Amino acid sequence: MWTDLLEAGIIVSVLAAAIRIATPILFTALGELVAERAGIYNMGLEGMMLMGAFAGWLGTYHSGSALVGIGAAVLAGLVMSLLFAFMVITLQIEQIVTGLALNLLASGLSTFWLRSAFSDVNKVPGISILQNAPIPLLADIPYLGAVLFDQRVVTYAALLAVPAVWLFLYRSRLGLEIRCIGENPKALDIKGHSVALRQYAAVLFGGAMAGLGGACLTVAATAHFVPDMVNGRGWLALVIVIAGGWSPGRVLAAALIFSFLDALQLQIQGVGIQIPYQLLLAMPYVAAILALMLRRKAGRAPTMLGMSYRRE
Repeated sequence: MWTDLLEAGIIVSVLAAAIRIATPILFTALGELVAERAGIYNMGLEGMMLMGAFAGWLGTYHSGSALVGIGAAVLAGLVMSLLFAFMVITLQIEQIVTGLALNLLASGLSTFWLRSAFSDVNKVPGISILQNAPIPLLADIPYLGAVLFDQRVVTYAALLAVPAVWLFLYRSRLGLEIRCIGENPKALDIKGHSVALRQYAAVLFGGAMAGLGGACLTVAATAHFVPDMVNGRGWLALVIVIAGGWSPGRVLAAALIFSFLDALQLQIQGVGIQIPYQLLLAMPYVAAILALMLRRKAGRAPTMLGMSYRRE
């Protein structure tokens, strides 16, 4: 049965699935990368993704438009991140505790609203999800076309977001200022620039990306919303930022590695290899722990990450 995994069709299927699975995590990780570069450690990503998934599903269900659903998901992420930003930047409440509290809030709110809208949560209606949008000519390339150029629109957007975030952080003035906040916010403050305003912008961007990542789980994948369906992807996005050394390119590589393991374990179960499925499900998370161990001395986080800035 192991030889079945080496068939060309299986390999292409696993690689294509890996890129598809990476989409929501990549969106969320890129948003968190920008926030962490501004010194904000957002542990509320799980909740923001969950609210994005719920809002995306509900918006698509009522409007019949996936675009409206995605817009609702981004808005939900923005609202959650605005609350988070107000608490940690304006009120200067401890960032990790605030993020954990938002995760609990999102879990409770999404379940409550779901039960308010549909009395039987086991019979929640489905929605029409986004379909693959093959790129003409490129999708016909043997093997590579099926992997890279026959994906959903949101997947293309996630991949394009990687160079966009890199250009923003390293080739724009605002990006430079955000990176400065993560290292030495006082230098920016002395020049008369608002540290808080730029941190708000970074956190709101991260929340919008997390909401978009959550929408990918419903609008572009499952067609249904299930309570707590994010299932640790927000935590995995945090690990990916660390494993990627706070660099957009390496974050992409880390996201693809973890999603490849996820896609592989699904395929292993599909071909009937006799391995306890619990071990297979744990593969991406075991890899995440190993990545944290390996990155312990290999990279340096922004100096002010997780620390509130107080003007003297």
